[in-house]
Amino acid sequence: MASTFTPAPDRTEFDLGQVTLHALTWGDPAATLALCLHGYPDTAWTWRRLGPALADHGYYAVAPFSRGYAPSTVPADGDVSTGSRVADALGIAEHLGAERAVVIGHDWGAFTANALAALPESPFRAFVAAAVPPLASVRITRDDLAGHVARTLAQSVNSWYILANQLPALPERFFTPMTALLWRRWSPGYDATDDLAHLAAAAPAQHRSAIIGYYRQLVRPRSTRPRDLDRLLMSPPIHPTLQLYGATDGCLRPGFFQDLDRHLPAGSRVVRIDDAGHFLHLEKPEAVNAIILDYLAVGR
Repeated sequence: MASTFTPAPDRTEFDLGQVTLHALTWGDPAATLALCLHGYPDTAWTWRRLGPALADHGYYAVAPFSRGYAPSTVPADGDVSTGSRVADALGIAEHLGAERAVVIGHDWGAFTANALAALPESPFRAFVAAAVPPLASVRITRDDLAGHVARTLAQSVNSWYILANQLPALPERFFTPMTALLWRRWSPGYDATDDLAHLAAAAPAQHRSAIIGYYRQLVRPRSTRPRDLDRLLMSPPIHPTLQLYGATDGCLRPGFFQDLDRHLPAGSRVVRIDDAGHFLHLEKPEAVNAIILDYLAVGR
């Protein structure tokens, strides 16, 4: 297995009503909260490189298994919408009584981090998103209209898995080979042996429909949360953010980050990680950790 030693995390749980979230943690629970949110097809273990670094810099790093991913529970109301995940992040911050908290997200976790950056009265003071930009900030300009159309058409090829996940039953049945294929395609050359083992533990058969439901509820919403939380998905950030992306990402075309910094709040940064794909924080942990910690230090 492709393993590098990192300190073993502690564990905690958050009872948020309709769902109980299990989390890996690093650091002192009395320290400033750094909430780390994973994406698909991934788990809280994706933060095993960043979590200890955050703890060393005075943060309490909390990495929950997102709703539906074991050992977190499948939500009782079946809601895996963007609004539900925003509510989960707010619930954890409230549970910990967090002040000056920061949020870091990758993939679906980046959607949540970007949504929280669009929330006027957010309990978080800093926002980091990896691999997915805030959708409302990806602008089409007249000068680059042809380029945007080309990127969109090319992206439709990359996004086949979204359509595949709309099918009944088959995505659950072929979850293991499909997700292994995505890791290979999205981060070419990266050895995901450890990550896929963690994913297998987090996605037993009874949890797979909830995990795949993230995509199904994009087209068939069933949110039980206030509508304003769901609308944050398409709202531009009003707080500064750090946006990170891999130069060889096989999931979301890097071109969507072109000129993104021009449409973000003052104090934001957009950073390309060379020789890294979709899982940039695992492929280039030293570089990514340093950029994140440097950004978080500003205004602390």
